[in-house]
Amino acid sequence: MYTFSSKLKTFSFVLMIIGVLGIGYGFLTAPKTIQDVETILASDSHGHSNAHDAAATHDAHGAEAGHDAKATAEHTEHLEHVLHQLQNKPWAALYVACLFFMLIALGALAFYAIQQVAQAGWSPVLFRVMQGITAYLLPGSIIFFVLLLLSGFHFNHLFIWMDEEVRATDELIQGKAGYLNFPFWIIRAAVFIFGWNLYRHLSRKNCLAQDEATDNTFYKKNFKMSAAFLVFFIVSESIMSWDWIMSVDPHWFSTLFGWYVFASFFVSGITVISMVTIYLKSKGYLENVNSSHIHDLSKFMFGISVFWTYLWFSQFMLIWYSNIPEEVTYFKTRIEDFGLPFWGAVVMNFIFPFLVLINTDFKRISWIIVMAGIVILLGHYVDFFNMIMPATVGDQWFIGVPEISSILFFLGLFIFVVFTALTKAPLTPKRNPFIEESKHFHY
Repeated sequence: MYTFSSKLKTFSFVLMIIGVLGIGYGFLTAPKTIQDVETILASDSHGHSNAHDAAATHDAHGAEAGHDAKATAEHTEHLEHVLHQLQNKPWAALYVACLFFMLIALGALAFYAIQQVAQAGWSPVLFRVMQGITAYLLPGSIIFFVLLLLSGFHFNHLFIWMDEEVRATDELIQGKAGYLNFPFWIIRAAVFIFGWNLYRHLSRKNCLAQDEATDNTFYKKNFKMSAAFLVFFIVSESIMSWDWIMSVDPHWFSTLFGWYVFASFFVSGITVISMVTIYLKSKGYLENVNSSHIHDLSKFMFGISVFWTYLWFSQFMLIWYSNIPEEVTYFKTRIEDFGLPFWGAVVMNFIFPFLVLINTDFKRISWIIVMAGIVILLGHYVDFFNMIMPATVGDQWFIGVPEISSILFFLGLFIFVVFTALTKAPLTPKRNPFIEESKHFHY
């Protein structure tokens, strides 16, 4: 049985405490009025190009039109827009981190279900690691669902289609009202989250029951349940990506987006499985896990990173080449205002893991895998950052206290929940039909 070390537990609590304090600081320091925005823009020696351009435009209009009412109204409207962006910043930081860590657990759950359906012989010795990671799905999804409710009750402006004033004047959003309306949107979220957690709970229950069984009844139940879950998952995952990520920018859409989001959190989930396995192995646990198991996990990290890049390039190239204004604006905004994280994500999520993990020998060296894993996870956080931030905070973005604190809080919570779950059952399944094959797996 695994024992949660006091040092790691204390570390997780420290992360959560620092995270809570930083998140609170982010909300307290967010501007409350237009006057606060003017003060922030005036004190910013470098400034944001759009804000200063708008201020300069306003001054020019004022000089030419004698500070007419129209120019004043336009300037006030711009300041209100910047106010909403700056108020969104701590919310968006919290939202991105919460979503990212929840989807890591979901990615691990999908990988676990695939192993069950494939009746894979190499992976059963890793099932308890996967189940430990997926334990975070319940608390993570509950917190995320609360964030969705707060958005629907207008505590923030993350989803512009929820704004009644915008809906009244935007024909495109009006045309999507049958789908993008809060009651239907939140019901879909509840169904998806409940379905994922139900499968996780029943699958774990069957897996533990199989340890004490005299036949393979519970294993067969898990096989059938996993097959049904994967059908539910691929549909719910696509709709989830439209609802929770793409709808922050409701004027844009991509038919590749569901697959793109899946690739991002799927490789993140596999990476965490690999890193937790290596950590447990270094502490003397998982005696049946050998370098071949680590090698196979690393191959998945490498392969799905390439798959993510294929989808990233396909989505970018097709939209950029077609040059349709309402579509290309999505990438134009990110290239101009988010150039560093936009291109940096490609470096961290493709170039670095490709160069490091393409070597067969490196796929078995723990410190190299951990180093590559850290870069991959940071890179895919940046990927989700790129998906959410341009539509919610615009050019007012920067990696500051709210972003770092949100990551620290959810990282601490993730560590605490996952490693607590690992203490609840033996780390090696006893009666899985393929357990002996898995123990003696060599490649």
